[in-house]
Amino acid sequence: MKRLFKLKALALVVIAFLVSTVAFGQGKQQASPADSTSGTVAGSMVKISYHSPSVKGRKIWGGLVPYNKVWRTGANEATIFTTSKAIKIGGKTLPAGKYSLYTIPGESEWKIIFNSQTGQWGIKMDGSTTDDASKDVLVATATPMKSKAPNERFKIEINSTGFVLLWENLAVPVTISK
Repeated sequence: MKRLFKLKALALVVIAFLVSTVAFGQGKQQASPADSTSGTVAGSMVKISYHSPSVKGRKIWGGLVPYNKVWRTGANEATIFTTSKAIKIGGKTLPAGKYSLYTIPGESEWKIIFNSQTGQWGIKMDGSTTDDASKDVLVATATPMKSKAPNERFKIEINSTGFVLLWENLAVPVTISK
């Protein structure tokens, strides 16, 4: 009888532990959750997968994201850009395929970088980016502008003319053509 009681008590403790672990794990949201967008642009199916950090009261441009330095264009893993067909960006051809998307933000001009190396974490231990410039397939420029509305979370939207990077009070449109 005593042994049966101990087994029931042990089973109850194990169940309580499992339930509490699941309950507490459900409430924790990732600081920079994964997101993606996809659509057809210039006859190609385009998909962009990224992680979405928040402003959280910080100065983003020229602060958290410095000007004139390569940025992983999001958080966590490097952002992935996939196109089903060859497209043109800035008059240059980007072959069909999967690329890491990096940027170099500037106050009046951004560089948009499509890199053939994929699957890497977005930054190294020293805080520098994982972009290997020798594997850059295409580098184009884009002009940043004030966004129509503030964006607490970084997001990327695909539209009929290309895609736009949106965060804080800034929009960076990138035009795609055939």
